[in-house]
Amino acid sequence: MAVYFVPWNTSNNLLQKAEQLYEEAGTFNCIQKGDLVAIKLHVGELGNPFYVQPFFVHEIVRKVKEVGGKPFLTDSNTYYHARRYNAYDHMITALINGFNMAPFIVADGLKSENYRVVKTVGILDEIEVSGAIAEADAMIVISHNKGHELSGFGGAIKNLGMGCTSHLGKLRQHRTVGLEIDHAKCSGCGVCKETCEMHLPEIIEGKAQNTSPQCMRCPLCIEACPMHAIKFIHKENLSRALASAAYGVLSTFKKDKVSYVSFAKDIARYCDCLPNPGEIMMKDIGIFASDSPVSIDAAFLYMADYKSLNEASHVDCMLQVKEAKDLGIAGDLQPNMITIN
Repeated sequence: MAVYFVPWNTSNNLLQKAEQLYEEAGTFNCIQKGDLVAIKLHVGELGNPFYVQPFFVHEIVRKVKEVGGKPFLTDSNTYYHARRYNAYDHMITALINGFNMAPFIVADGLKSENYRVVKTVGILDEIEVSGAIAEADAMIVISHNKGHELSGFGGAIKNLGMGCTSHLGKLRQHRTVGLEIDHAKCSGCGVCKETCEMHLPEIIEGKAQNTSPQCMRCPLCIEACPMHAIKFIHKENLSRALASAAYGVLSTFKKDKVSYVSFAKDIARYCDCLPNPGEIMMKDIGIFASDSPVSIDAAFLYMADYKSLNEASHVDCMLQVKEAKDLGIAGDLQPNMITIN
């Protein structure tokens, strides 16, 4: 499947180039008149400057309306307790960050109670797909390509798998990663318990224990432990879970009803979920459009210096893409690239 590409060249009018990109790629061919169209995006954690610029989203909304669709902006609440944990705070954050060009509907409800459990394949048996995603007629997935500590990078597949699922779905994916505490190193100081926002680790007989099913395998306790006693095991499983969840999300749509646009700009070390995303890791690349999440993510990784992303996370960035392909999500690991200059 082809991937269409506009280089990030600010000598050009990139808004006009993006419109040309969508036309060439057939981005809006998935929409029929009257369709309820989910514009799946990430509005950025409050304080994070590296998310897709709202004026690009404004133009996508305008084009959806032109072809007769009824667009709404959407994302799912976070599992961790930040500014997008519930629908009220999530919507306020969206407005502050400039996303006011269409209704913003939090996909999984006020407190992440709105979801549909669907069967999937791969490392997961089932996944909790956010209700507004599962009920939409069509979807445009707008992704910001960047690094990620657990999955190597975030793009279209992560936007589907993690971004289109409820609290329970997010937890299900993260729990595929194991966590191990070396009691020979652990001093029982309790720093891990203090650092954890949910205070899940317990100090039992002078040693840390974390057996809580609520633990989402965030790295905070690992980074805080002064004895380096905590580590992840099978960290690569999250990449497999993202692909498995993405398959489940896509199963709620009819064939050819989802399209993808990805922005490889401000490629930071960490995710848009953080108010402190770290340093920019590489120069801006451009805008991609495709009808395949496999192809569009593979195209970014081949054009990026993705070895530096691998080194930052100690995860193979291509794993989630290969897994999605192996599970049957259509696309090419070496896609045909069509550049629009």
